[in-house]
Amino acid sequence: MQESSDEQLMTAVMAGDQVALAALVTRHHAPLLGYLYRLVGGDLHLSEDLVQETLLHVLRQRTYQAGRPFKPWLYMIATNLARDYFKSAAVRTSWREGDEEEVLLHLFDSEPGPEECALAAEQGDEVRAALAQLGEDYRVVLVLRFYQGFSLQEIAETLHIPLGTVKSRLSVGVHRLRAMLAPVQEGVD
Repeated sequence: MQESSDEQLMTAVMAGDQVALAALVTRHHAPLLGYLYRLVGGDLHLSEDLVQETLLHVLRQRTYQAGRPFKPWLYMIATNLARDYFKSAAVRTSWREGDEEEVLLHLFDSEPGPEECALAAEQGDEVRAALAQLGEDYRVVLVLRFYQGFSLQEIAETLHIPLGTVKSRLSVGVHRLRAMLAPVQEGVD
């Protein structure tokens, strides 16, 4: 099953193949969790809940069209669920930064020294804070492009927006992010 494309696996899932579903979940769980973690401002529990809800939508497969690229469809579901969560009246609170971040910072530890860890964590916090200050439209495009490695076309398909809009949001988002991080960068030099 690992050699099968996502689209082939999804076709098998639609036919009731649980092994194909397990292969899709295994393949996409960690990248989707990382995407949502960045998108929701570092709330691990919320990210995990949104991943689970996204995968439940995949299992229900009501909106998947055979032959359609799977990855943009999957991330569209995840993005829409995150948007819906933050639009709800009960959630109009500021994002919190928790101890969960420490867990994620050490997941892929290649044993850097303490100074490198401190500097990376500090820079990560600053980038995360700057991303959180961007408008959602810009933040989503930046996270999909730079953290998830989506092509511009995949982003357009995921968000159902024209390619030109993706390019514009990416350009404006990068420019705004650089402007927000310029004071931090000057302090490092």
